[in-house]
Amino acid sequence: MRQTRSNASSEQRRQKRPGASRAPAAAAASAPGATRTRRPTGQVENRSLAASWKPSAKQRPRLSSPLAQEADTGEPEPALLPRPPPPPTPVTTTSSVATLDLGDQRERWETFQKRQKLTFEGAAKLLLDTFEYQGLVKHTGGCHCGAVRFEVWASADLHIFDCNCSVCKKKQNRHFIVPASHFKLLKGAESITTYTFNTHKAQHTFCKRCGVQSFYTPRSNPGGFGIAPHCLDEGTVRSVVIEEFNGSEWEKAMKEHKTIKNMSKE
Repeated sequence: MRQTRSNASSEQRRQKRPGASRAPAAAAASAPGATRTRRPTGQVENRSLAASWKPSAKQRPRLSSPLAQEADTGEPEPALLPRPPPPPTPVTTTSSVATLDLGDQRERWETFQKRQKLTFEGAAKLLLDTFEYQGLVKHTGGCHCGAVRFEVWASADLHIFDCNCSVCKKKQNRHFIVPASHFKLLKGAESITTYTFNTHKAQHTFCKRCGVQSFYTPRSNPGGFGIAPHCLDEGTVRSVVIEEFNGSEWEKAMKEHKTIKNMSKE
């Protein structure tokens, strides 16, 4: 009886002794594969909130740079639209007349421009062409494919030379000669290639694409152009006179001919 009570009392004293009940738990926690004690739930929630929290636009710290402050407005940047082109400058009849002293002819000049619907430059060109090229007509022409186009002021009655030199004979180079100032290449400078031989004074120009020679620089007149009449557009040629030129004996033919060397002069 006494032994039973002593055992019970000793068991009660062991339970009341501080740290007695924690020893098995500590031993179990230090054992391999043991599960650790969970932390309080409130600490886990605080960590998840800290990881996901982001400051709002009002709570963000201000940046020191003014440019950075402008960039960090929290609003999407507006799309950059292309700047519209400036409006075209209207062409007036008196845009260049004001710099000229036309005297009593100013009103007449402005009326002429309006009637013909021309700019100042266009009206001047029309009058100069009419005065300088009196008795001449404006021919237009070009190669076969259309890459090369030109205009030339010449008579409506054409004087054609039919040369029999080695190259002209092979390509049937019939041409009339005009001063360089009467000729204007309208388009196709990049489409033209040149062939030369012997003295290399004659520049045999032709289209790279179709191979047609619509004009060239003749040896007899290096300051002018030889125009192929068969490459002119229809409607401006009134008559044609063909003269044979003995290009196979070029030096002798040039000495004997009286007018050919002057055909490119103004």
